[in-house]
Amino acid sequence: MSQRVTPRSFLTSHLRTRAAVLAAGMGVTAVVGAGIAAAADTTAATGNTAKAVQAQADAQAEAAKTKTAEVQKPAEAKKAQKAQKVQKVQKQVQPVKKKASWVDPVKKYTISATYAQAGGMWQSAHSGQDFAVPNGTKVMATHGGTVVKAGGNGAGDGPAYGNAVVINHGNGTYSQYAHLSQVNVQPGQVVKTGQKIALSGNTGNSSGPHLHFEIRTGAHYGSAIDPVKFLRGKGVQF
Repeated sequence: MSQRVTPRSFLTSHLRTRAAVLAAGMGVTAVVGAGIAAAADTTAATGNTAKAVQAQADAQAEAAKTKTAEVQKPAEAKKAQKAQKVQKVQKQVQPVKKKASWVDPVKKYTISATYAQAGGMWQSAHSGQDFAVPNGTKVMATHGGTVVKAGGNGAGDGPAYGNAVVINHGNGTYSQYAHLSQVNVQPGQVVKTGQKIALSGNTGNSSGPHLHFEIRTGAHYGSAIDPVKFLRGKGVQF
């Protein structure tokens, strides 16, 4: 049996054809790869462009915000200054509370014997206003002035008053405080409105602890006027 021999020229041609096909395939692959790469580059470029546009938009928005804030700042400052001026004017318009010029001689009291009241406890009509308070209650100067009399025996007005104090308030007005358990001032001493001058008591011609209070036109007994009416005229309420 004979064997068939393939000519060398045929093998050579066949190998060349196969090589060309492979080369062509590689070329197509290269072209496709290049296309894909180009597409990828295009996508990346598009993404970068979008990012750049967004960044620019963000920058513009921030700039606009900053500009708006800068515009608002002067307006807000001006508004705040206006509010401060209004508050200052309102504060100036509001009346300033002044301290009372005249005050009650004691606090938390009960009104007892009144001015000009008749009774057997005194020589004639009652010469002042009595405030029933516990023994040792703080007694205050009903108005500023100078102490002219202080001590026992009614400070010179007689034993019926017990321990007493008389204050000169000027303009012919005096106040008297009697039946005291303790005297805390002395003649010549200057006192202020509401200052403590004594403690209430039950000394002298007294049926129980209380403060006997008078308003006088002179320093001595016999010059008393209605103390409640006088103090009400000074704004003191009973």
